[in-house]
Amino acid sequence: MPFSAIAVLLVCNVLWALNVVVSKLAVDDLAMPPLFYAALRSLLVVIALAPLLRRVPSSLPRVLLIGLAISGGSFSLLFIGLQTASPSAAGIVSLTGAPLTVLFAILFLKEQVRWRRGLGIALTFAGVVIAIGSPSGLESGWGLAYVFAGAVIGAAGSVFFKRIDIGAVEMQAWAGLASVCVLFPLSFTLETGQIEAVSAAPLAIAGCVLFAGLIVSVGAHSSYYRLLQRHDANLVVPFTLLTPLLTIGFGAWLTGDPIGWTLIAGGGLAVCGVAIIVLRPSTKLFKPLLVRPRI
Repeated sequence: MPFSAIAVLLVCNVLWALNVVVSKLAVDDLAMPPLFYAALRSLLVVIALAPLLRRVPSSLPRVLLIGLAISGGSFSLLFIGLQTASPSAAGIVSLTGAPLTVLFAILFLKEQVRWRRGLGIALTFAGVVIAIGSPSGLESGWGLAYVFAGAVIGAAGSVFFKRIDIGAVEMQAWAGLASVCVLFPLSFTLETGQIEAVSAAPLAIAGCVLFAGLIVSVGAHSSYYRLLQRHDANLVVPFTLLTPLLTIGFGAWLTGDPIGWTLIAGGGLAVCGVAIIVLRPSTKLFKPLLVRPRI
């Protein structure tokens, strides 16, 4: 793989890690209602990718349901969790998406798992449990439960992504549309203070939404999927394991997350477990969403 491709992957990982920190600032410091924030992010994705909505997929209801799971559904739960969870702990807990995807594939797709991937699943969950016991994890409270729920929803959608005939970037457009149609009504039903939050810090909110919607979801993800079209997934996907490590670093630097040896050890163990899962062959899973079960 050429250096230019590696450089693009490194930039994507930096943007994905920063997105967790930026989202934390939006829903915590700026008091942005998380469902409304997720809806605005999805709206920008739809606007940017609107031309891709011209061709309607043959199984549209299925596409919309899967798209909602791996986009607005999992993101909204992540944002709810980030109201109290630290970015570093949330980044580690999000790694459970990989073993959960494999477990769902065993249940629904009859995926065959041998001892190596079984070991990877066990190491990932063990590492996450250790990380939750760190100071950063303990301070996150129930927020990590929402982050984990987001990983569950994203993993469930990822399992069925490979079974529908649609491109990854095109799927982003339909996922954004499904998310907009669901999250805006949910936000105005379950949340309050949307207008007040935007009015209090319009430029900061706009910056967060533009970063999450255009730079990360459209820019970074589209670049990632273009690389997957040109290079073997077994070469590209392992680079995404840098994201949780960078999230820990940015969390310590930008939001003052308490980083101790417990979090580092748990995160390292979880990353090793996911690496084993990613590197093992599979004909039924869409590997690009193993580590990143959200688009």
